[in-house]
Amino acid sequence: MMRTVILIAALFLFATWCSAARADETWPQFRGPGGQGHASATNLPLEFSETSNVTWKTPLPGEGWSSPVSDGQTLWMTTAVVQNDSQVSLRALGVDAVSGKLRANIEVLQPLAAIRLNLKNSHASPTPVLEAGRLYMHFGTYGSACLDTHSGKVVWRNTDLHLDHKEGPGSSPLIYHDLMIFNCDGMDVQYVVALDKRTGKVAWRTKRSGELSSDPEQCKAYATNLVIHADGRDQLISPGAWQVVSYEPATGKEIWKVRYAPGFSNVPRPLLGHGLLYVCTGYMKPQLWAIRPTGHGDISDSGVIWKLPKQAPANPSPLLVGNDIFMVADKGVATCVDALSGEVVWTERLPGNFSASPVFVDGRIYISSEAGAVYVVAPSREFTLLATNQLDGRLMASPAVLGNALFFRTDTAISRIEQRKTAAQSASR
Repeated sequence: MMRTVILIAALFLFATWCSAARADETWPQFRGPGGQGHASATNLPLEFSETSNVTWKTPLPGEGWSSPVSDGQTLWMTTAVVQNDSQVSLRALGVDAVSGKLRANIEVLQPLAAIRLNLKNSHASPTPVLEAGRLYMHFGTYGSACLDTHSGKVVWRNTDLHLDHKEGPGSSPLIYHDLMIFNCDGMDVQYVVALDKRTGKVAWRTKRSGELSSDPEQCKAYATNLVIHADGRDQLISPGAWQVVSYEPATGKEIWKVRYAPGFSNVPRPLLGHGLLYVCTGYMKPQLWAIRPTGHGDISDSGVIWKLPKQAPANPSPLLVGNDIFMVADKGVATCVDALSGEVVWTERLPGNFSASPVFVDGRIYISSEAGAVYVVAPSREFTLLATNQLDGRLMASPAVLGNALFFRTDTAISRIEQRKTAAQSASR
């Protein structure tokens, strides 16, 4: 009897360890497990190319800028296949994380009339969210859908929420308990909405409050929200045009707001650290603001701790590492900022234009340019460029990290990058 109990306990501990190991190797949403661009992986390659430290490269059908998400076994992305130059088939792609084999190519929203896009955008740019056998996808005005990743069947679709986002879809969803939450900030309507993740039906919908610009162009935004716990409660931090707003994620009730002007077409996801929120204000001249997420109502005067008036990104999200914020602006100005004071530590220029958000992993920062260059920078108070790598194709999607591998999605393929033994290393063993 005692042996049986010990065996059961040992099996339980082993199963728990395996589950924890698998949990450590997931990348379930935009910018990873915490939504902040951090990963705990080690032994990642400093240098790589199309022929070095690449385990596999898999061509992808269609076009999409959504970042890969994964449960540790399958990489999921969305893509758009344009048919007859006027209709778009929106699909979910599943790639085996180990072998690189394309295992799923599933249409989730049937061909729809193609909407206009910014030249830097796609019809499938929002990153999906993955959890417990479900893939939750959002395609802006095209609609949202939930896929059973085991059977490949679409669980539900919602095509009732429409907006004129002009540039194409951009805001990625998040999951909060039984809710799938995302922004609908267009030129015509501006609201935040939560769908019941089990049915796809609207659970709550909150119109943006406060005065916006009279110019519809300056009413749109494309940011991804972040749920935090601060001031004794959960808060949904939602950047929009002209303001960032905190809502109760369960109900959509507004808690506080900070207004910035002008500021619209926001893309970067907020950061949280040191009891502060760090928010990029959007076009025309992006700024980085540090905000204390406490209080009620309009806290534009009392809540703002510091402002960085220049060098902030309009598209790539910043990174917080220790007491420093590292970011790269769209035109290649890389900056290190003291997170507590807002003082600039250093500024350097990296060649190229940038849209993807950087990741911090294995003590390094990986920064992807639109032209396929991946710069590796040390997270230090002196600018140190550790390596410059080059991949074929455009890098608009942010990378994912699983185990000891980086996954880069270009406009045509996805690649697994990891430390590979050379022939000499293998022979020496």
